[in-house]
Amino acid sequence: MIHIVLYRPEIPPNTGNVIRLCANTGARLHLIEPLGFRMDDRDLRRAGLDYHEYATVQLHPGLDECLAVIGATRVFAFSVRGNRQHVEVDWRPDDTLLFGPETRGLPNLVLQRPDIAAVVRLPMRPAVRSLNLSNAVAIATYEAWRQTGFAGGI
Repeated sequence: MIHIVLYRPEIPPNTGNVIRLCANTGARLHLIEPLGFRMDDRDLRRAGLDYHEYATVQLHPGLDECLAVIGATRVFAFSVRGNRQHVEVDWRPDDTLLFGPETRGLPNLVLQRPDIAAVVRLPMRPAVRSLNLSNAVAIATYEAWRQTGFAGGI
């Protein structure tokens, strides 16, 4: 099962959208604290609609604790500074996709960790800075899921 890690997410509707994505794809969602919102936030619940019960969501106090729970897996950090496109990765069903906070992205200390298999980017036009977090997660997740045969999907 694909793991999605949101490192210190800040905007509740983005996380709600990712919860809904996980319910639909079977990916497991891991949230690294501190969060920029409470888990009972009205906007988080609204964006996730009634999909919260169909998604596996875990909170973790830090990235180390999160990766310890996930276990042996390849971790791909997503950043505009990545040197590989997401379609250049041969995705496996147990890979971990790591995304940073909406306003800053992943810090260099995370991008330079030895347990990061690669820093990956989504292609964009040069005049823009970034994609919306939930859109970026959806693009990456569906490519990984597609490559693994849409396991568990219909």
